Amino acid sequence: MTRIQTTFSKLKAQNKTVLIPYVMAGFPFADVTPDLMHGMVSAGADVIELGIPFSDPSADGPVIQKAGEKALVLGIGLAKVLEMVTAFRTQDKTTPVVLMGYANPVERYDIKHGANSFIKHASTAGVDGMLIVDYPPEECEAFAASLRAHNMDLIFLLAPTSTSERMAQVARVASGYVYYVSLKGVTGAGNLDTAAVEAMLPRIRQHVNIPVGVGFGIRDAATAKAVGKVADAVVIGSKIIQLIENAPREKVANVAREFIADIRVALDS
Repeated sequence: MTRIQTTFSKLKAQNKTVLIPYVMAGFPFADVTPDLMHGMVSAGADVIELGIPFSDPSADGPVIQKAGEKALVLGIGLAKVLEMVTAFRTQDKTTPVVLMGYANPVERYDIKHGANSFIKHASTAGVDGMLIVDYPPEECEAFAASLRAHNMDLIFLLAPTSTSERMAQVARVASGYVYYVSLKGVTGAGNLDTAAVEAMLPRIRQHVNIPVGVGFGIRDAATAKAVGKVADAVVIGSKIIQLIENAPREKVANVAREFIADIRVALDS
């Protein structure tokens, strides 16, 4: 079992919802990310999603786009992201880390460093999973197989508009968990309809037999708790980015820690 699978299995046995915060690598300071990750884990985060900065992020709303742009200005590319994971692993050998991003940086990395270098280097760094927004399942079966060979999971997005056929395609390739995008839009958009999420999850589970995480639009403890009652995992990103955006370097991890601690209490109550 991968670290992701082990984590979901352990928390399911404890009747707990998996908490997955998302942060942009290298934001708001180039050197803050490992400390930020440790802070969130200490507050109760179970899996960390780490964004790969990219100049044309089609699924990201303005908050995460801005964070990615700042990280790029600070010189954060995919090689630096892997260095951050390596630094995190010097103290934390167990918390799963998922990289979330787009095909361009991954494919450019292989062009620069050699075929299949990204997967090998990600595995060495301690990455546990990949979510490549613009990799459709029917076009990345070889990529998924290579990840599995290196004990990593490939995670896919599902949306309110996903057809049964698309869900079945994802189910054939995905591992670890699937990420249900609860809104028709980009990250941070709109108000979450928890009743609609509750109605959608049984349909997804007809096709997908791995855990289902829910994200996009979860911004506070009350919403997280409502979603956590029906989902296997809750993913929170844009709100964390907003909270840490203007924090001084020495307070970034504490700001995130306090927010995650409140979410953890709500999920466990």
